Amino acid sequence: MTKEFDLDLGGGQQLHVYDTGRPAPHTVFWHHGTPNLGAPPVPLLGEEIRWVSYDRPGYGTSTRTPGRDVSSAARYTTAIADLLGLDEFGVVGHSGGGPHALATAALLPDRVTAVVVGSSLAPWGADGLDWFAGMAPGAAGAHRASLAGTREGYASDDPDIGFCDADDDALATDWAWMLDVVRPAIAQGPEAAVDDDLAYTAPWGFDPATITAPVLLVAGARDRMVPPTHSAWLAERIPGATLRVSDVDGHVSVLRRFPEALAWLTSR
Repeated sequence: MTKEFDLDLGGGQQLHVYDTGRPAPHTVFWHHGTPNLGAPPVPLLGEEIRWVSYDRPGYGTSTRTPGRDVSSAARYTTAIADLLGLDEFGVVGHSGGGPHALATAALLPDRVTAVVVGSSLAPWGADGLDWFAGMAPGAAGAHRASLAGTREGYASDDPDIGFCDADDDALATDWAWMLDVVRPAIAQGPEAAVDDDLAYTAPWGFDPATITAPVLLVAGARDRMVPPTHSAWLAERIPGATLRVSDVDGHVSVLRRFPEALAWLTSR
């Protein structure tokens, strides 16, 4: 059973933490997407991995921190790892959790053993990347609003956020769990998601090229929420990174490739 508790970070800030806690050969920090709560991914739970995670500020009972950047994930991960006595661990992130997982790897090189990210954004302004190419209108509109500083109160005129039929199938079957963390996050209001989106299009606070841990990037060729060109750009910049693109998957259904990705991670 997953244990949950609130970690006092000082200064009136708390972080809601999850820990499956069971003895396991490997420990992995999970970095959740936008908008999600941070509960460990139930479809991936098993005996081989101890999952630790947290709600980013503004989600769940984690105190909102307007203006936070992507690199803040390393600070939160450090606080949790120190409390739990975890010296080394892998990191895994999906969608908006991808940049946060990469930040943890870049800024905690002595603690992160390997990294798996799926459907991850690349930094805004990435050299040689047409950032919006292939992105669905609903998804692109939110990021354009963030860049214009008008994200507060933004509502898309286009409902197309880039899901394909494979995503719809995953959400209705083996990855229906995702709705269990999306719906309560949405019900809290847009503030935490706004903070996420602003962080994605602001300076991240680290350079992906400095990551030294092994990195596996997984992307769906049919993803129009975060086009696979973002993962390809990251794979070119991160030394020794591996890129796997699934021709049949979109943004959510690519999570079906994570069992194989986790096998890669735990073999490092």
